[in-house]
Amino acid sequence: MTHSSASGEQPDNNDQRRDDEAKSLIDRILASDAAHATASPSASGDSLISAQKSRALALDAGESRHTEDDGDQLDLAARHALRRVEGLSTELDDMSEVEYRKVRLERVVLAGLWTEGSADDAENSLHELAALAETAGSTVLDGVIQRRHSPDPATYLGKGKAQELADVVSDTGADTVVVDAELAPSQRRALEDVVRVKVIDRTALILDIFAQHAQSREGKAQVELAQLEYLLPRLRGWGDSMSRQAGGRAAAGEGIGSRGPGETKIELDRRRIRNRMAKLRREIAAMAPARETKRANRRRNKVPSVAIAGYTNAGKSSLLNRLTRAGVLVENALFATLDPTVRKAVTPDGLGYTLSDTVGFVRNLPTQLVEAFRSTLEEVGEADVILHVVDVSHPDPESQIAAVHEVLNEIDARRIPEIIVLNKADAADPMTIARVRRAHRDTVLVSAHTGEGIEDLEAMIADTIPRPTLELDLLIPFTDGDVVSRLHGSDVEILSEQYQPEGTRLTVLVREEDKEEFAQYVV
Repeated sequence: MTHSSASGEQPDNNDQRRDDEAKSLIDRILASDAAHATASPSASGDSLISAQKSRALALDAGESRHTEDDGDQLDLAARHALRRVEGLSTELDDMSEVEYRKVRLERVVLAGLWTEGSADDAENSLHELAALAETAGSTVLDGVIQRRHSPDPATYLGKGKAQELADVVSDTGADTVVVDAELAPSQRRALEDVVRVKVIDRTALILDIFAQHAQSREGKAQVELAQLEYLLPRLRGWGDSMSRQAGGRAAAGEGIGSRGPGETKIELDRRRIRNRMAKLRREIAAMAPARETKRANRRRNKVPSVAIAGYTNAGKSSLLNRLTRAGVLVENALFATLDPTVRKAVTPDGLGYTLSDTVGFVRNLPTQLVEAFRSTLEEVGEADVILHVVDVSHPDPESQIAAVHEVLNEIDARRIPEIIVLNKADAADPMTIARVRRAHRDTVLVSAHTGEGIEDLEAMIADTIPRPTLELDLLIPFTDGDVVSRLHGSDVEILSEQYQPEGTRLTVLVREEDKEEFAQYVV
């Protein structure tokens, strides 16, 4: 569109040039999808991951699958009742203020480095990052992988690849770049200066997902603490809002009345963050005794505990529902459930135990989250048996097993007996199953969706949890019916029971510490 003056003058050349540039930009954006769909790896080893391949291998194909054991899934309905709407961003335009706004992901481009392993490993990692971005509520438009021996200390990507990323961002109309690593503050600033949109790293993305999914008071406090620990060294800003101290000769003769409060805005923010972090730590510490009291009560009653751990989206909540009908939220998304759930379960021969579901793990789980959720992860560290749930339908389940073992080492849980539960057997490749079973012992193949192998799993749990070992032959008078009731509890195994004129004759297995309790009835 051009403009002419009332006197019939020729159109302004500047207006014509602006119209041509706008038309060129629109044509470039409309053509970007077709251009990147046909992009192929370059000779240097760099590659583009198209939007059509952005669904991560960590996610199942299709929607969430539920069984009658999952219950009404009211939590899932509540979560889906509020969704982010694309195109309604209210973010600041000034890139220097990025730390002072909330992470809002809409249209994103992914970036990663291939520094070791195979090309498939690098692409799997970027696919997983795409799943994290989708779980956070964004639309993944494209992705870039660069082959390098080590990250560039300035912009993480090399200079040429960073400029190529800027072109991809411009062509796709993305408003965010997500990097598949934890960036140093200087790297993030430098990369933002090149691509001219917001840049966040893998850690910030995972923290954002945790902030969306936390439900309990303790979970929300733990996530906020992790976010503040991540944010503290990354604050920046030297804009007009600074208030530096000045006056007298130092202020070039401005004199009295020109002194500011003496702190910059960034210093005020740091002080407020530290104060908030201290308060959150006190709150989390105050919540710990409640969980410890429940755990001590279970120990006092000699109730064995089994903890479910595993990679995110491996099917831990589905397995818990299948074993206990707990009705825990089940969704085909990463980190769908964060808050621990403890339910009572019984072995096939009647021995009771507790089954607890915990937060899922992922490659390079941010250390801030491990520290903040340490009180929650204690459920794993205090367990008698760990059910390590593995998605055996994944092309590379070994890498997921290694990532979980890394976190278990951090919380000193590798000493606990472990059963590796190969879940999603209905969708797995038999060659992959055989490969994992050769590499790991104490495995059981199940499908939480169809129920396949659940009986084998329950039998293995019954053989692995601590069981009463002391055999007693007891004769209990009919007047002591409460003792018989006590022996029928979940921590005693009854081998035989007969009714005689003198009373009830039982042969039982009890724990060593309970011997004195029944000593007067021993035959």
